Amino acid sequence: MRSSIIRTIALFICLFSLTTFSFAADAQPQKKEAPQAPPPDYVVGAEDILDISVWKNADLSRVVTVRPDGMISLPLIGDVKASGLTPEQLKAAIEKKLREYSETAVVSVIVQAVNSYKVFVLGEVRNPGVQSYKTNTSVLQAITLAGGFTEYASRNSLVLIRKGKDGSEEKVKLRFKDLISPDKDNKNMILKPGDTLFVP
Repeated sequence: MRSSIIRTIALFICLFSLTTFSFAADAQPQKKEAPQAPPPDYVVGAEDILDISVWKNADLSRVVTVRPDGMISLPLIGDVKASGLTPEQLKAAIEKKLREYSETAVVSVIVQAVNSYKVFVLGEVRNPGVQSYKTNTSVLQAITLAGGFTEYASRNSLVLIRKGKDGSEEKVKLRFKDLISPDKDNKNMILKPGDTLFVP
C-alpha cells in the first residue's frame, strides 16, 4: 500500500515537472529571423518598401512604398522614379535632386521588404500560381517551390515568357535536361519579376 502511494506521488511530481518545463519552453521568446537582404543588383519594383535616409536630415528621411506607377514621393524633391533602378542607382538619382538644395546631401537606400519579385508558374506543376520571392530564384528553384512536376508534365517542353521594356513578349523554350546539365551551357536561368514559366 505504501509503495503504491509512493509511486503515485512520484508520477504526480514527474507530470508536474513535464508540464512546468513545457510551459517554460513555450514562454521563451521566439527569435525572429532577420529579413534576407536582396542582392546588390536587385532591381526595385512596385510594392517594394524602401528606407530612404538622408544623412543628418530626419525631416527628409522616409520609409516609402513604391507605387504601381513605379514612383516614390519624397519631401522637397517630390516624385522620383524608383522602379527599374537598383538601390545604388536610386540613391544617386535622389542625391542628384537634393544637391540642387544642398551640395553635401548624402543618401542611403535600403530595401526593407521585397514585394515586387513575383513570377507565374503555370501548367503541369503541383501548385501552379503566383510565387513571390525575396532573392534571386532560378527556373529549377521555381519548379521546386511549385511542388515539382506532375506525372503528365512534358519536362523538355518548358516555355519561359518574358516581357521586354517595350512591352513585347519573348518566349524561350527550355528542356529539363538542359536545366540540370553540368555543362557550361546550363540553361537554368535566373527569373525576373513578371516572368511566366509554363509547363505543358
